[in-house]
Amino acid sequence: MKKTVIILMLFVATLSAKAQSYMGYFHDNYAGVQSVLFNPASIADSRFKTDINLFSISGAVQNDLYGVKLFDVYKDGYDFDREAKRSPLNQNNALVNFDIMGPSFMFNIAPKHTIAVFTRARSVTNLRNVNGNLIDQVKEGLDEASDFNFNAGNVNGASNTWGELGISYAAVLYQNNQHFLKGGLTAKYLQGGVNGYVKGQDVNVAFNENTVDPDRGTLVSNGQITVGTSQDFEANEDYKFDSNANGFGFDLGLVYEWRPDYEQYDLSKAKRADNNFRDLNKYKLRFGLSVTDIGSINYKKARQDTYDVNGTITQEMINDAGNFYEFLEDNYTKTSSKIGMKTNLPTALHADVDWNMYRKFYLNLNGDINMVAANKVNGYGIANRVSLTPRYESRWFSFYVPMTYMQYSGMQVGSGLRVGAFFVGSGSVLTNLVSKESKAVDFHLGIKIPVYEKKFRDRDEDGVIDKEDTCKKVAGPVENKGCPWPDSDSDGVFDKDDACADLAGPVENKGCPWKDSDGDTLLDNVDACPAISGPVENKGCPWPDTDKDGVLDKDDACPNEAGLPENKGCPNLDADKDGISDKEDNCPLIYGPASNKGCPEVSKATLEQLRVEAKSIFFTTGKATLSDAKKGETSGRLDAIKEILKNYPNAKFAINGHTDNVGNAKANQKLSEARAKVVMDLLIEKGVNPANLTSKGYGATKPVKSNKTASGRAENRRTEIVYLGNL
Repeated sequence: MKKTVIILMLFVATLSAKAQSYMGYFHDNYAGVQSVLFNPASIADSRFKTDINLFSISGAVQNDLYGVKLFDVYKDGYDFDREAKRSPLNQNNALVNFDIMGPSFMFNIAPKHTIAVFTRARSVTNLRNVNGNLIDQVKEGLDEASDFNFNAGNVNGASNTWGELGISYAAVLYQNNQHFLKGGLTAKYLQGGVNGYVKGQDVNVAFNENTVDPDRGTLVSNGQITVGTSQDFEANEDYKFDSNANGFGFDLGLVYEWRPDYEQYDLSKAKRADNNFRDLNKYKLRFGLSVTDIGSINYKKARQDTYDVNGTITQEMINDAGNFYEFLEDNYTKTSSKIGMKTNLPTALHADVDWNMYRKFYLNLNGDINMVAANKVNGYGIANRVSLTPRYESRWFSFYVPMTYMQYSGMQVGSGLRVGAFFVGSGSVLTNLVSKESKAVDFHLGIKIPVYEKKFRDRDEDGVIDKEDTCKKVAGPVENKGCPWPDSDSDGVFDKDDACADLAGPVENKGCPWKDSDGDTLLDNVDACPAISGPVENKGCPWPDTDKDGVLDKDDACPNEAGLPENKGCPNLDADKDGISDKEDNCPLIYGPASNKGCPEVSKATLEQLRVEAKSIFFTTGKATLSDAKKGETSGRLDAIKEILKNYPNAKFAINGHTDNVGNAKANQKLSEARAKVVMDLLIEKGVNPANLTSKGYGATKPVKSNKTASGRAENRRTEIVYLGNL
C-alpha cells in the first residue's frame, strides 16, 4: 500500500484517455456504421444498403513521460523503470482509451435518408499537469527516495466509464449540379458506470530522508485536494450498478461533396441497372465538420470530498494506511463534502478533407480539437491531433496508412486494412516497430456484416435487370419481362400486335395480308374504292358521270353540263349566233351563212384590200429577201394581211409571185416562186394556219402592164393574194 498511496497522493501516476478511436479507418467510404461516431452526416448517400456491426473495439495508450521500444516490453526480464527513456517535465501526461462497439447497424430508409442505431461502451480518463520530476523521484517509493522538494501544481484528473445507446439520422440537404450537402444528427442515451476524479490546488511536497531509519522519513505537503467517486468505495469496494446514473448526449455533423462530374450521375439518364449510381463514390473533394459528445451524465450518488493537505507525515503512517480514502481521512482535514455530480462528455470538434486523387486512391487530412477546459473539475476531453492518411479503398478491400501528430505523444505512423467483413489497424504500429522511444500505442479491430449497394446485373442490356428478366441472355421489353415478343408468321409484326398471327401480312394491315373486297383485281391497300369495283386506271373506283348524260367524265368535254355522246357530252351550241350549230359550223366562232357552212364569204372589198396590202411588200432587187429600207412598212403590211385572213378560217388563199421580163426567164421564174414562199412563211410565223395557204411563182408570164416602160415593169414586179375557195 505504501507505494500506491504515495503515488496517488502525489499525483505521480496518471492515465488519461483520448477519445480518438479507429484511427485511419473511420474516413473510409466503407467504414459504415463506425463512421457515424465521428460525423453522423457521413452515412447519408452511403455505399451500403445496410451495415451490421457484430463487434468492434478500439484502444489507445500514450504519454509524454516514458518512451519505450514497445515489443521489448513483453520480453522476459524487461525492467520498465530502468530501460524506458524518461522525459520528466513539470507537466507530464499519459493517455489510455477503450471504446467497444456492440451490435449496431445502419441502413438506407429512402434514397436520401439513412438511419443508424448503435450500442457502445466507453472508458475515458484524464489527468493533466502532473509533475514528471516528482514521479521519477518516487517511482520506487519513499523508502528508496532521497531528499526532494517539488511543486505538484494544479493536477486535474477525471475518469469515466459509461454505455451509450445512440440513434442517428442523416439526409441529403442540398443537391445542385456539382454541389452536394448532407447533414446528420445523433441522439444518445447515456448510462453511467464508474466515475472518479481528482483535482489539486497549489499542492507542494517535500521529503526529508532518514538514513538511520527509513520508516521515519517525513513528507511535508501543503495545498488542497478534491476527490470524487461515483459511489462510496470506502464503504463498499464492490461496484454496484446504479440505474439512476444517466444522461443524454448529441452529435452534429455536415458533409459537403464537390462533384465536378455530376453529369455522369444524372438520375434522369440512369438505367435500371445503374441503381441510381448508389454504388459509386461520386466526389472529387469531400469536406466534413462535426461536433461530437455534447452532453453529460448525472451521478446522483456520487461522493465529493475536499482535503487540506497541510502537514507532515512519516513513511510509517503511509505504510499503515489501508486504502487511499483511509489515508486522507486519517492524516488530513476534510473541509467540505457533497453528494451528486455531473460529468461531461469529451466534447470535440472534428474536421476532415478527403481528396479522390485517382480512381480508388484517396488522401485524407483530418483533425480533432478538444472543447473541454483543462482545469474543469471532473472534466475530461480528447488530445488535439492532426492526421494525414493516404488510402486505397474498394468495396471489399481497403488499405490505409495514417500519419498523425498527437498532442503529448508526438508523431505516429500506422497502417490498417479492411477485408470483407473484417478490419484491423493501428495508428502507431509502424512507429512501434522501429522506434526505441515510442510514447503511444493504439489498435482497432472488428467484424461486421456489410451489405453493399451495387449496380444491378443486366447481361442482355435490355434495361431489365437479371433478377427480374425471364430471358437473361436475350434482349426483350420490360412489358414482356425482358423476353422478345414472338412473331409466329415471321412477318415483322409481333404476335401481340398481329391480327393474323399465323398468316404473314404487312405492318400497315396489322400483320394480315391485303384483300380484294370488290374483286376488281386491285388489293384494298391500293384500291381507292375497296368496296366498289372499278378499273385499274381509276385506282379501283368506277368512272363518274357528273352531268348524268351517259358520257363518263373522262370522255366528257362538258362534264358538268349534259350533252350528246356525239358531241363529246356537250349540248349543241351556236357560239357565233349564225343559226348553224357549232358541231356543223366550220367557223363556230365567226358569223357566216349556211351556204358557206357557217363561215363568212370573201368579198370583193376584202380581196381588194388584200391586193393593196400585198402590193406594198418590197424585196431587195434581184433577191427573195425583204428590203431593209422598207422592212418596217413591209412588216406592218404582213400584220394587216394576217388580221384579214384569220377572219376566214374556212377559206384557202394562194400567195402568187410575179416579175418583169428583164433578165433570164428561168431566173425570173425561180425568183417569183421564192418571193411567194417567203411571204407565205412570214404569214405562218405570225399565226396564219398553214392549211389556208399555198404559194406559187409565175415569173414574167402574167404582166398587168407593158414591160416596155419603166413604170409598167414596176407594176409587173408584184406579190398577189388570190382567193381559191373554201376548204
